[in-house]
Amino acid sequence: MRTLIVTEFISLDGVIDSPGGGPHPRAGWTFKDVPFVEEAYEIKGREQDEAGALLLGRVSYDEFAPVWPTMDEFAEYNAMPKYVVSSTLSDPEWNNTQVLRSLDEVAKLKEGEGGNILVHGSGTLAKGLADAGLVDRYHLLVFPILLGDGKRLFGGGDPYTRLDLVEHEAYSNGVVKAVFDVKR
Repeated sequence: MRTLIVTEFISLDGVIDSPGGGPHPRAGWTFKDVPFVEEAYEIKGREQDEAGALLLGRVSYDEFAPVWPTMDEFAEYNAMPKYVVSSTLSDPEWNNTQVLRSLDEVAKLKEGEGGNILVHGSGTLAKGLADAGLVDRYHLLVFPILLGDGKRLFGGGDPYTRLDLVEHEAYSNGVVKAVFDVKR
C-alpha cells in the first residue's frame, strides 16, 4: 500500500490559494510577504526525493505542466509518473502523465506498489481525497500570515479527523513545518 501525502503552503488561517501566483488578491504571499529562509523548504526537496508519483487536480496540472518541465529543480517530478484526476482532460502533454477519472481510481493506485503519492496544490482534490479517507499524511508549511478569503484546505462537510504530529520545526521567518499522520 502506498502512502498518499498532501503537501501545502498554508496561511495561519487555513488559506492555500495562490501561494506562488494566481487569482487571489495577495497571490505570491509565500515569497512576497515572508522572508526566504532556505532551511524552511528542506521538506520540499525531501518530498521530491521520496515520491514515487505525483497526483494533481486539473487546475494544478494546467498551472504546473507548462512550467515544471522547464525547471531543473523539478527533474525528479518531471521523470516520475504523474496522475491527473479529471473528467475532462483527454490527452495530457506532460510526459509520463495518466488521467484518472475518479477517486476510486486513486484508491486503486494507492493499493499498488511504489513510493509515496504526493499531492501538490490541488486544494479541491485534496479535500475530496480527505473526505474519501484516502489521505495518509499532511506536510504543511504554515506561513505567519492571515489572508482571510481564499481557497482553504480544510472546512465544510464533516471534517472530523484525528491527526498525529510526527515532525515539526519553527524557522526564523515565522514559518512552521508541521507533518501530520492521519490517525485511523
